[in-house]
Amino acid sequence: MEKMARQEILDFVDNPLGIAGRGFVVTGGSRGLGREIVQLLAAAGARVATCARTEDDLRALQKDVAADGGRLYTEALDVTEPAVLEAFVDRAADRFGRLDGVVACAGGARGASLGDAETADWAATFAINVLHTQRLLKTAAPHLSAAGGGSAVLISSINGWKPAPRAQYGAAKAALISMAGSLANELGPQGIRVNAVSPGSMLIPGRRWARMRAEEPDAFARFAAQVPSGELVTPQEVARVVAFLLSRWSSGMTGAHVVVDRGQNSPTPEGY
Repeated sequence: MEKMARQEILDFVDNPLGIAGRGFVVTGGSRGLGREIVQLLAAAGARVATCARTEDDLRALQKDVAADGGRLYTEALDVTEPAVLEAFVDRAADRFGRLDGVVACAGGARGASLGDAETADWAATFAINVLHTQRLLKTAAPHLSAAGGGSAVLISSINGWKPAPRAQYGAAKAALISMAGSLANELGPQGIRVNAVSPGSMLIPGRRWARMRAEEPDAFARFAAQVPSGELVTPQEVARVVAFLLSRWSSGMTGAHVVVDRGQNSPTPEGY
């Protein structure tokens, strides 16, 4: 036992994630958090497939990953279109010869307040967050099982467990937290682990909080002050946790809801 434990320690030092050569699918991987996840996995030697709607963003990602010596397979598609996502997952698994993990990162929201949002806005918000995740896992499960098991990470949000404006988005993200627990039980016998990650408000270039910091520095400072460190969480910090959950070093974790928000209190400047 002591020899085995020591070898595990040495393996961890030499190859911390232990994912080199393994195959992963990440949806919504061309920007923000998804991009960081893809780049981190590729840099660790994994074979990664990702999809997004904009071909130009995918080309830029391909260039950056190749510059770091990584391998990446991409397709421009809309994950809400029937059968399109499923075909992409199957092609990625065939291309890699195996599938070891998936990350449901594509997401978003439509509509504003309850009075202003139409039923179609709620439906679209659930389609991009919840239903795309359901279809991803349903298609990936046989491939993961065939590889001896695997890991699925569902990207939720601070809005999924701390109420914030736009109820349709929070409700969809809360559904992902519940889905992780339910599917962890359902897919566990196949050796498949399912966990949810809830990032806090992330500083992403060109997105809401980065624009607020540049355009409204005083308001941003007040918002950031309610985080214990005084700084919002970064996509890189969240990506590291996702990579850990995909690795064998998190083998004891399934059905978990992992919060990565630097202890953030209110999810928005408007409060709860």
